[in-house]
Amino acid sequence: MTRRKPALPQERSARFQRAVRTLLARPLLVAGLADPDLFRLIRSQAAELRDWFDRETGWRLVVDAQTARLFKTVPTVHDATYPARDPRSGAPFGRRRYVLTCLALGALERADSQVTLGRLAEQILMAAADPDLTAAGIVFALDNREERSDLIAVVRLLLDWGALHRVAGDEEAYLGASGDALYDVDRRVISGLLTGSRGPSTITEPTFEARMRALTAEVMPDTEELRNRSLRHRLTRKLLEEPVVYYDELTAEELSYLTRQRAAILGRITEATGLVGEVRAEGIAMVDPDDELTDIRMPAQGMLSHLTLLLAGHIAAEPDRVEVEELHTLTRKLAAEHKAYWRKNATDPGMEIELVNAALHALTALKLIAVAGAQVTAKPAIARYALAEPTIRDNGART
Repeated sequence: MTRRKPALPQERSARFQRAVRTLLARPLLVAGLADPDLFRLIRSQAAELRDWFDRETGWRLVVDAQTARLFKTVPTVHDATYPARDPRSGAPFGRRRYVLTCLALGALERADSQVTLGRLAEQILMAAADPDLTAAGIVFALDNREERSDLIAVVRLLLDWGALHRVAGDEEAYLGASGDALYDVDRRVISGLLTGSRGPSTITEPTFEARMRALTAEVMPDTEELRNRSLRHRLTRKLLEEPVVYYDELTAEELSYLTRQRAAILGRITEATGLVGEVRAEGIAMVDPDDELTDIRMPAQGMLSHLTLLLAGHIAAEPDRVEVEELHTLTRKLAAEHKAYWRKNATDPGMEIELVNAALHALTALKLIAVAGAQVTAKPAIARYALAEPTIRDNGART
């Protein structure tokens, strides 16, 4: 027999990075749905991954034979730029779909090990009849195609998460009122979906904002060591989750700690994830050289991405706020200029409103702009998309 050589430290580091990056991108992995090689990789390094996330972020990682769940907590409850989406169409969830998702999960908690789509719909209808929901303007009767489409989008999301597993049938048949579908219910996945620091049933605050704060509130540490650990956790989460961390958005305590510990924090993040810290006068962005750990790529292929990039350059070049109507006018002009390459309907009357709204949503999600009413304000990080005047070299070449 020949003795197997131990893995090189570089190989171990690469495997650990791959596992960390996978969990950051997909904090819930279910055997049979996830890439089997990635799932085995995470299981094999579960202890080391658990220690790193607990030490650096305070996030809890639970790994067993069927699931790997990283219990992330969001840096802020006020960011609405990353909605849940229909896995098939990509359409963002609205208020009713979020409510239906919660009602569906509640019904599945009480369901048998298998459930049909029709039976699930009946349970949701019963729950939706609650007077408090009706008073809040949530009406769901399944008496039109739009409401059935909302239910199907919720089911697709639950299938994507692994809370449901299709056994037979098809959602489209139910949508057309010509059939049904049968699912296995995975309660292990359902029980691990909530990531709040408190159970929702224990929260009695009167307003939505107060309830959201209570759902994510953490115990205030009472020693300097624990306060420093809490600060490290909060800052590391922000750097991992937010496109840009601006200094003026931090508390005085957070900014002071980051100023002292910046090199150490960024070094540990880079070592574990491969992300590289870009430090500027206004803040820090963790840049991914592989362009994988992002929900919104910029630049990217496609007409909308091209428009977003052009609008970003225009906004970055303006010294003051930009009116949304000005962007509408510019978009109509750009659509005419790029008519041969963009979608045919880009020049349709009124299409500029839809296109600009989509572009502004992407720029807001990337923390490159702030939109207030009909005005757009550039944030510092958008300067990277500003177009500089070309310089003429002695040989006549432009740069």
